[in-house]
Amino acid sequence: MTGGHGASDADRMGRRLAAALNPGPGGVQVALATAVAVALALALSSVLVALTGGSPGGAVRALYDGSLANSSAISSTLLYAAPLLLVAVGTCVCVRAGVFNLGQEGQVLIGALAGAAVGLRLAVPGPALLVIALVAAALAGGAWAGISSLMHRFRGVNIVVSTLLMTFLAQQLVSYAVNTEWLLQETRRGGATVSPQSNRLPENGLLGSFGEYPGLQVNGGLLIALLAAVVIAVLIARSRWGFRLTMLGLNPRAARHAGVRVAALSGMALALSGAFAGVAGAVLLTSPVGTNRLQQGLSNNIGWDGLLVALVARNRPLAAIPVALLFGVLRSGGGFLASTGVPHFLVDVVKSLLVLAFVVPPVLTEALRRRRAGRGTGTDADVPAPEPKEAVAS
Repeated sequence: MTGGHGASDADRMGRRLAAALNPGPGGVQVALATAVAVALALALSSVLVALTGGSPGGAVRALYDGSLANSSAISSTLLYAAPLLLVAVGTCVCVRAGVFNLGQEGQVLIGALAGAAVGLRLAVPGPALLVIALVAAALAGGAWAGISSLMHRFRGVNIVVSTLLMTFLAQQLVSYAVNTEWLLQETRRGGATVSPQSNRLPENGLLGSFGEYPGLQVNGGLLIALLAAVVIAVLIARSRWGFRLTMLGLNPRAARHAGVRVAALSGMALALSGAFAGVAGAVLLTSPVGTNRLQQGLSNNIGWDGLLVALVARNRPLAAIPVALLFGVLRSGGGFLASTGVPHFLVDVVKSLLVLAFVVPPVLTEALRRRRAGRGTGTDADVPAPEPKEAVAS
């Protein structure tokens, strides 16, 4: 960082985690450790289900019935997977640049807010309204994340902290909008009581689906998410932009010496992450996964879960596709757990255990590798290496 500002502990922890989760060597050891960790996570989940009075086998069957048992259940899983994948793809971009964004939940809400404002205020015919709403959501989410980048650049505000705190501001903005008559609160009809939500978006502002109920339905949001994952994966692997992004995340100092505009590229990566989260909010708003109305709880932790999807996928957009589907299964099938007597919150516990099972092994393997390397060279492996400068610094 420039000026007198040093990297805070949160910055350091975020950068270390991002570096440890980036694709790297040690495949066999990591794979074995991950397999053992996943087995332990599933075993512990079974124990927790049994302790709460449920049947582990019944819980698995309930998850299957709610997510994969028939065409309707699979359609629900795919609906949840789409916004999760969009958030994860954006997270992969910013982490590749060495920037740790924790504000996806708020960026999802801001994207939905912008999409609702455009969809309800503009009288645009045909599918153009949907396109404008999606673009507005992307711009709003990107701008919301960009505020944290600007605060860091000009005031040295910690990005990890600012993106997280901006989430609570986004929640209040959405709450104010849907509770204020002249903003986005639903229209009062006669003497009826209005709810804290917007009017329903017009039909030409909604994402279409392929297939009809009760058959398999694939919503357009999933196609957008899959296309985004493929495009970003190709750009990261094959383009000059992707090479510079990866170089920036690995070593900002070397990237600066190579001619990379560190502040601009890292700020763009953070804004792009917010843009993808904003589109995820628009997908939640315009797809059948919800009521097609802006509501305070619209995000429903999609931002947080999308971040976890990226962590489990180790910041690889294509690997995020099956992980997003797995999280979609947990979300779609979680509602069926009540029929087995298992508390719904155990789904979150299972997700957390699975995330730890996938995240911890590569971190521990890398730590052990460095310790062995330190002993082999006669150096003290416990002395931390110098921290690279914050990637968003000028």
